[in-house]
Amino acid sequence: MNILFINSIGRNKFGGGEKWMVNAAKGLTDRGHNVVLASKRNSRLLDYAAGSGVRTEVMEIRGDFSPLATLKIAAWMKRHQTDILICNLNKDVRVAGLAARLVGRPVVLARHGMLLCSKKWKHKLSLTRLTDGIVTNSRTIREAYAGYGWFSENFVKVIYNGLTIPAEVTAFDFASRYPGKKIIYSAGRLSKQKGFEYLIDAAAMLKRKRDDLLFAISGEGKLEIELKNRVAALGLKGSFVFLGFTPDIYPFLKGCDLFVLASLFEGMPNVVMEAMAMQKPVIATDVNGARELMGASPESLVCDTGLIIPPKNPAAIAEAIEQIIDNPALLEAYGKAGHQRVETHFTVPIMIDNLEKHLQSKLAEKAGRC
Repeated sequence: MNILFINSIGRNKFGGGEKWMVNAAKGLTDRGHNVVLASKRNSRLLDYAAGSGVRTEVMEIRGDFSPLATLKIAAWMKRHQTDILICNLNKDVRVAGLAARLVGRPVVLARHGMLLCSKKWKHKLSLTRLTDGIVTNSRTIREAYAGYGWFSENFVKVIYNGLTIPAEVTAFDFASRYPGKKIIYSAGRLSKQKGFEYLIDAAAMLKRKRDDLLFAISGEGKLEIELKNRVAALGLKGSFVFLGFTPDIYPFLKGCDLFVLASLFEGMPNVVMEAMAMQKPVIATDVNGARELMGASPESLVCDTGLIIPPKNPAAIAEAIEQIIDNPALLEAYGKAGHQRVETHFTVPIMIDNLEKHLQSKLAEKAGRC
């Protein structure tokens, strides 16, 4: 198959959706398919993709409507006989999806790592007219879209994210830098979505009771100054540290005692999967994908990989941390169960198997209509 991934995210932005796209492109390339990943010039995404062995192309999409970009992309797809186009953002669908329709050949899929489609007419028009399906990573997103009444039963396909568990990881030595501390770790963009303000408030609550906890965050973003000011105002200097942008968080995950996801919304939180892969217990807010990832049922918050709590609730975060942080046997049991769950359900080979089969079925479906 000749496959083109397009993701016009900002040059300096890189998150779980971008990591998924690179993993998918690399996995399909290794299966013998002709794969190209396109994004903006000098973007983190293209640098990461090229470093992972994925062929890259510069394609600039700046807005929802760009006739020149559409014509350029259409010419590229015609020249390269593209079979499958996978778009990331809604504007990618509108510009590149229209290009695919002009060419007539490619199957067009939108990849939604979180709830990107609301009940707006422009979403309905672009997704029903310019795509042949949506690939998402959680049942909750599929169920939300089913409620719109726009799509046929099999239009939205759930394919869980996957990761490659590193063979060897050297744990970051928190103990030498912060002796006597139990390490609560988190990672993500410093944005409202990730809920770090609630984690900071939870740390302040626990600080009033005990002095043996250290909270550490990897990430950067527009809220960095605001969050650091909040830490200072709450007297958490020395108990809450910001580690900055961390391209590889596995050493920090392996070196910590407990991972916390405080997000307000997600698709399928890759960072939780990475924590579980490092055999770390997880406390996660009840956001899209968390229950599926951690092994809870749709009707229950109970799982054997950690604790699931309500979002926007510092007291719940603090209570959950205190409930397990002093129980080494429980922490170890949660960590082992999480690792086993990742190995069984969320590896890259499993993801690529499911994605490859889906792409082949969509091609066959299109051929049957022609």
